[in-house]
Amino acid sequence: MRLCVFDLDHTLIRSPLDLAAMALDMRRLLEDRHGPLPPREDRWRVGELLAHCRREAPALSEALWSVALDHEWRAVEGACVEPGAREALAGARAAGLATVVWTNNARPVTETLLDRFGLLRDFDLVVTRDEMDALKPDPAGWRVIAGRFGDCDGVVVGDSWVDGLAAAAAGVPFIAYRANPADLARWKVTPAAVLDDLAALPALLAAWRRGPGR
Repeated sequence: MRLCVFDLDHTLIRSPLDLAAMALDMRRLLEDRHGPLPPREDRWRVGELLAHCRREAPALSEALWSVALDHEWRAVEGACVEPGAREALAGARAAGLATVVWTNNARPVTETLLDRFGLLRDFDLVVTRDEMDALKPDPAGWRVIAGRFGDCDGVVVGDSWVDGLAAAAAGVPFIAYRANPADLARWKVTPAAVLDDLAALPALLAAWRRGPGR
């Protein structure tokens, strides 16, 4: 089985979701209730804050997840379909690939967005944080995907270095869509291809599909 696995926000869905703002709100809550975080040069990211909370203040985990969910729901109102997303999905299915969403978002938010824009029916599987035991860039979501499809070969399409690291950890190619080149370089992510237009994805997938399976 060959798969085309899509990220959600800023890939299929153009969303105002601001992960940096989410992380700031999480950090503020964690420090207010548990004390200052260890100093560091780089900012604390959402996944790092959740991991730190799980280790050091597990009683606050539910509160941090509530912050994340609040940000996700507020972003729903300003969301729209990413240009070229419908063409990308149609092209993947026409090429005979199963289509999957792999997102760190919650399932209710994910399904609400996909259903609102008539995309939910276009996916063979939707994997959200509710099914994973770790967020991307951990490959936990890929394990869920492999559990559904068995021996499968896939390509991951996403906008972030996080998607690239998750794809690398899963051992599958990564197609970067409008990703920040500096972020990719910093995290040593080497995409198999780079896209500025999702509508160009079907041609890439057709070429990949003609290649030898692994």
